[in-house]
Amino acid sequence: MSEPSESDAALATAGARDYRLLVPREWFRIDLLQDRWRRQLRTFVEKQAVGRQVPAELTRNVWVTLRNTAEAGRARGAMEFYLLTLSRNGGLPASLLVSLMPPGETPADPEAFAAWIEVRESEDGSRREVEVVDLAAGPAVRVLGPTSLDLHVVLPGGTGYLSLSFSAPVVGMSGPMLRLCEAIASSLRWVV
Repeated sequence: MSEPSESDAALATAGARDYRLLVPREWFRIDLLQDRWRRQLRTFVEKQAVGRQVPAELTRNVWVTLRNTAEAGRARGAMEFYLLTLSRNGGLPASLLVSLMPPGETPADPEAFAAWIEVRESEDGSRREVEVVDLAAGPAVRVLGPTSLDLHVVLPGGTGYLSLSFSAPVVGMSGPMLRLCEAIASSLRWVV
């Protein structure tokens, strides 16, 4: 398992000093709060292609997709980006994006937030399961789709959400991958 994350500044205003999240060693961590995140991401993509007959175009496409995901995540409060290092064909890896959702952007009550998500999902035609679940870290809105699992965990004091956004574009979000992602989410603990 990886070391606990360090995100003191972002969570200090939310009633928690930090959080701890156990992520298996096979997941490559990119700190999106550091300026070197692009270099770290490039290193990951290049290592995934070494020793495999991965077409250069596929490697470029993976790089662009992951870079765009990281940039969009940063714009919405993402702090960490984890990538599963076991991709055999050089394609898109499973990933986890950890983001802070400040208060005011979403309903503070998890039940109201879940209902809000359900309305939005029905408008865009997505098929996702939305429910409120209890994790050790507190209540969370769980959104399960065919290739994604999002858990929006209420911050201590109810001052926003910490979002854990898992994606498994190749294998889908079911079976062992779903159990692994849920186990990672269940390991979340607050440091107060």
